[in-house]
Amino acid sequence: MSSRRIFARPARFAAIAPYVWMVLFFLVPFAFVLKISLSLTAIAQPPYEPVFDLMAGWDALKAAFAALSIDNFKLLVSDDIYVFAYVRSLTVAVTATALLLLIGYPIAYGMARLPKSWQAVAMVLVIVPFWTSFLIRIYAWINILQHDGLLNQILLALHLVSQPLVWLSTDSAMYIGIVYSYLPFMILPLYATLAKMEPALEEAAGDLGAPPWQVFWLVTFPLSLPGVGAGVLLCFIPIVGEFVIPDLLAGSNSLMIGQTLWLEFFTNKDWPVASAAAIVLLVVLLMPLLLYERLQKRQLEQGR
Repeated sequence: MSSRRIFARPARFAAIAPYVWMVLFFLVPFAFVLKISLSLTAIAQPPYEPVFDLMAGWDALKAAFAALSIDNFKLLVSDDIYVFAYVRSLTVAVTATALLLLIGYPIAYGMARLPKSWQAVAMVLVIVPFWTSFLIRIYAWINILQHDGLLNQILLALHLVSQPLVWLSTDSAMYIGIVYSYLPFMILPLYATLAKMEPALEEAAGDLGAPPWQVFWLVTFPLSLPGVGAGVLLCFIPIVGEFVIPDLLAGSNSLMIGQTLWLEFFTNKDWPVASAAAIVLLVVLLMPLLLYERLQKRQLEQGR
């Protein structure tokens, strides 16, 4: 057997493996959720009907398929609770992602301009929060933001406020928790892009008479757009479905879609409606991915 054939088989398995992974851990679970979303709520176990019984014969399967309906999706559109939950989730995700970009870009830019020996130290400092449990970090923010917490003590000591402010159970606390938790996901792709940028390009623009702000806007920022896109997607997509931070830090006046899904699944036991809401959320989150892919293709075509 030739060496080419020996190495060809592992290469084929390596090429097939991602597709097998997607089928087993995405398409198959998605098919189950889609089926439940087309079912009707029932006081039973499982709490929906019809339930497919592959041993009942073809006629029973046809009857089960005929019993499926899109009423749950109609409910999502007609009920203001779900519409407001989607709108609030998207609003929070857009606002938090914008804050993350405004804070993360200068940090990543500064890291990329550090001496090589200090860049590794800065990278470790960014990654260190991941070494602590996510829940412990959020509960720490509860202690910091409470009425007599550290934040109010600092503000009072600096005479910036005359009395303790209310932070917990507000949108401000939620945004603080989200920005703190997702900031590394914005910094890392931005740093990876900015660190690979040739300093000679900025020097050339400066030699041609461009002021620093123009060098940044016309040279640095356009070249860092792949990192911006990756960071925005890494933050925006999970923030839309965020559950823990809004549930612990924000108020309960208006729920995000992640909290709504939790209530439908575990409190109301309405699996069909919850599954329909999850399907719609997945479709909504596919839109920025498709947009990013289209922009990437356009950049490649322009580069050629």
